Amino acid sequence: MTNLKDPHEELTNGDFTEVTQPFDLFSEWLEDAKASEPNDPNAFSLATVDQTGLPNVRMLLLKGFDERGFVFYTNFESTKGKELLQAGKAAMCFHWKSLRRQVRIRGPVVEVPADEADAYYQSRPRGSRIGAWASKQSRPLESRFALEKEVAKFTAKFGIGDIPRPEHWSGMRLEPVSIEFWHDRPFRLHDRVLLTREAPGQKWKRERLYP
Repeated sequence: MTNLKDPHEELTNGDFTEVTQPFDLFSEWLEDAKASEPNDPNAFSLATVDQTGLPNVRMLLLKGFDERGFVFYTNFESTKGKELLQAGKAAMCFHWKSLRRQVRIRGPVVEVPADEADAYYQSRPRGSRIGAWASKQSRPLESRFALEKEVAKFTAKFGIGDIPRPEHWSGMRLEPVSIEFWHDRPFRLHDRVLLTREAPGQKWKRERLYP
């Protein structure tokens, strides 16, 4: 007789709820996602609020992380950029469907140092660097042709030379004060563990949550 295993069982081996160092666990989960997710394992949703408190959410790509926080890049003149600078805080959520896992992160955001932003910008494909100049992100666009004209204009301007990073384009680092790890379990009796701290750099406090 064939022994059919619950597909959830293998995914829940190991008690991650005893975690004390959230960045180590996040790194492990991200590596797992790189092996199982068909596209963009570093994709996450970023939530911000406007001046009235109305939320905005959109998908981005994580470009780096360490114990200082989680880094992504944006045009500061975009809706996203303006809201980040105005509120000074944000939330992100990673959902890896293939692994039945989710990580939610909240905290203040700060601009990365210029040298860090420059290094990342220069690592991007040339077309992406041109795009950072050509796109007036989030603002009305009359046609696709208008965008292509802007791309052509900056392609001609920079020729085959260096393309400097625009002053309005840089990185933000979310410095987490709250990180929640969620793992699917049968009958919606999921495992959830929340790590919180009063401020970046302080000690983490851990607690389990009801599903």
